[in-house]
Amino acid sequence: LGDKAAVERSKMIDRNLREDGEKEAKEVKLLLLGAGESGKSTIVKQMKIIHEDSYSEDECKQYKVVVYSNTIQSIIAIIRAMGRLKIDFGEAARADDARQLLVLAGSAEEGVMTPELAGVIKRLWRDGGVQACFSRSREYQLNDSASYYLNDLDRISQSNYIPTQQDVLWTRVKTTGIVETHFTFKDLYFKMFDVGDTSIILFLNKKDLFEEKIKRSPITICYPEYTGSNTYKEAAAYIQCQFEDLNRRKDTKEIYTHFTCATDTKNVQFLFDAVTDVIIKNNLKECVLY
Repeated sequence: LGDKAAVERSKMIDRNLREDGEKEAKEVKLLLLGAGESGKSTIVKQMKIIHEDSYSEDECKQYKVVVYSNTIQSIIAIIRAMGRLKIDFGEAARADDARQLLVLAGSAEEGVMTPELAGVIKRLWRDGGVQACFSRSREYQLNDSASYYLNDLDRISQSNYIPTQQDVLWTRVKTTGIVETHFTFKDLYFKMFDVGDTSIILFLNKKDLFEEKIKRSPITICYPEYTGSNTYKEAAAYIQCQFEDLNRRKDTKEIYTHFTCATDTKNVQFLFDAVTDVIIKNNLKECVLY
């Protein structure tokens, strides 16, 4: 009986492993990479619309405040650019509307566009100077959705307005952290990851081999411009700078660099502790507790 039970248990384990293997073979992981505002999040939204059940009415309602926020951001961006580009309003009265816009804009943050606010935006958008500035939008930062929303103000300013699927697609919310979307297509299970504005922890591994190799081979083989001494400390610091100098947003994004030896258990344990501390510190910063 004991042998029979062991055989059955072995068969069950083999069956589970086979099923897990088949499931794993049908699972596809997609990582979306690209510059800011290159459309990564829009692709994720499209997958939800195409392969899931689209956005429910309740989900669409939640985007109403985003639609209004994007609309106001766009018209304000155009007006501010007019000053830099030395473009005047077509009608002098629009200068008063521009000032009034800043006063009334707060209501949109609560998902409400009052008739007064909608009227101000419509008059500004129709102005010849505003249109002239919009035609030069390549010279300043402007949401891609600007004309989409501003041309449809009559619809989106209605009190009973509910964003459509297309309206949701055009919304722009800065992605922070990792957004994961799951969907099935042609018997394959997709996991799509949209990564935005995340911290970078850089592992420069095999430091033990590098320390030995630097004694025999000068770093100038790889970096002819290097003028420092051929020591581990200076060479490692130089390579670290090569990576960190690529960070274009040093004021807002920090790169945490660690020299590692993956075969050294104590080193990896210390490293993981340090990385965990960084993650906790960043989470506390986001909660304004650090």
